[in-house]
Amino acid sequence: MKVNRFFLMPAMVLATQFSWAQVTVDPKEKLNPIVQNFVNEVNTNSQLEGMAYELLDEIGPRLVGTPEMLASNEWTAKKLRSWDIEANLQQFGTWKGWERGITHVDMTYPRIKSLSATQLAWSPATKKAVEAEVIILPKVNSKADFDTWLSSVKGKIVLIAQYQKIGRSDEQIKEFATPELYEKLKKEKEQASKDFQNYVRNIGLDNSTLPEALEKAGVAGVAISNWTGIMGANRIFGAKTNKIPMIDIDVEDYGMLYRMAENGAKPKIKIEIQSKILPDAKTFNTIGMIKGKEKPDEYVILSAHLDSWDGAQGATDNGTGVLTMLETMRILKKYYPNNKRTIVVGLWGSEEQGLNGSRGFVADNPEIIKGVQAVFNQDNGTGRVVNISGQGFVNSYDYIGKWLTAVPKNIKDQIKTDFPGMPGGGGSDHASFVAAGVPGFSLSSLNWGYFGYTWHTTKDTYDKIVFDEVKSNVILTATLAYMASEDPEFTNREKREMPINDKGEVAKWPEIKQPKRDSKDFK
Repeated sequence: MKVNRFFLMPAMVLATQFSWAQVTVDPKEKLNPIVQNFVNEVNTNSQLEGMAYELLDEIGPRLVGTPEMLASNEWTAKKLRSWDIEANLQQFGTWKGWERGITHVDMTYPRIKSLSATQLAWSPATKKAVEAEVIILPKVNSKADFDTWLSSVKGKIVLIAQYQKIGRSDEQIKEFATPELYEKLKKEKEQASKDFQNYVRNIGLDNSTLPEALEKAGVAGVAISNWTGIMGANRIFGAKTNKIPMIDIDVEDYGMLYRMAENGAKPKIKIEIQSKILPDAKTFNTIGMIKGKEKPDEYVILSAHLDSWDGAQGATDNGTGVLTMLETMRILKKYYPNNKRTIVVGLWGSEEQGLNGSRGFVADNPEIIKGVQAVFNQDNGTGRVVNISGQGFVNSYDYIGKWLTAVPKNIKDQIKTDFPGMPGGGGSDHASFVAAGVPGFSLSSLNWGYFGYTWHTTKDTYDKIVFDEVKSNVILTATLAYMASEDPEFTNREKREMPINDKGEVAKWPEIKQPKRDSKDFK
């Protein structure tokens, strides 16, 4: 029998990843016995792959307000309880309910072709398939001329994103082009981007108000292509329309339609979207807690946001952070039974709409916030942690440096530190705590192409996880949590003297911001 090696090789690679991925530690290194147990458990009994399958493949993306978001809250709480860890769902608000359905987008004229397209989050459904001519924005220079054009768009589907002449990544162009050609293409791309920005500004609109104006003018649909610059990856955010479909089309198909419309071919596409608008949904954080045995009113918080955008599975944003914190809680419960301080895991909802879950937790739990020893947050992909900043706390070096001494050397040596650093003002959930004067630290990861390839894109899927790296992060996080819990001293919260900013003014410590408790004013 002939062996089909096309199928055999991926299976062998998969078996290797699942069975043999380990974190290497120098056997001569004398680790704290509890930390050594963490290493052994991660290397011999990791639950990461199984949890990743359940969360990412079975539940899928976790957009706030969707049934999948609620399912992920319930799943994480159930998982924590299965390890005998107290867990509950803490409501912080409500959000518009919505459920993604089947999306079909096809070109029907001048030829037949199924298009690679994704409905934007919260986009209205089509009661029946919408088939219409595709047009591009007019070549005008003023709002008055644009408003005149608006009277002619009723019943059309409008392409509103910048046309990309070249659908290759900058890295690929740089690799193969001559230096002269590379510089020429780079300048052309930069100029095209500047011209498009000026165009939108000249017609007096922006990314939010342009779809609204088109919808008001009676168009049948709006299409964009939010291309990342990496072949095959588009970012998927929320729709800006209320009654008509808004879709994202991959750069290749978008460019084809654009050229056809520009050359007078009058292409037509058919859009069928079966999403559902649901009643407003309650929004929750999943909170797990292992009570402290000596200082139960002091807390070490493990932080990651559970929600995601829903163009893919939310694997690296922030499935890997969630998996890291869940696995850390599991091994802490198993190998650190006499934790001095209370260890909390917070898996936040609605981070993507403005850190709403973590801001809600800070606002709703003042007694916990008062007693927080440290917060460890992970939120930027599958890579190993390579940077920890002191977040502007004057004495952060004293305790972070001390805690890191217990981390296995090959993990610790990968990490650059910055003390006292600057306070995080947004970006991710540690900033919610930093604004409240709480030592919250971002465990910043090596990006593995995160911002160009997986962040909020159609490619943020299970297969992008590098489990060896996540295992390393579990050992790091568990060790930091253990050391923070054991530390006889409560962390000092003195803030640094802020430097002069670009405006010549003294920079300000980030202000506490209230969460959006509902979606009423969200755009």
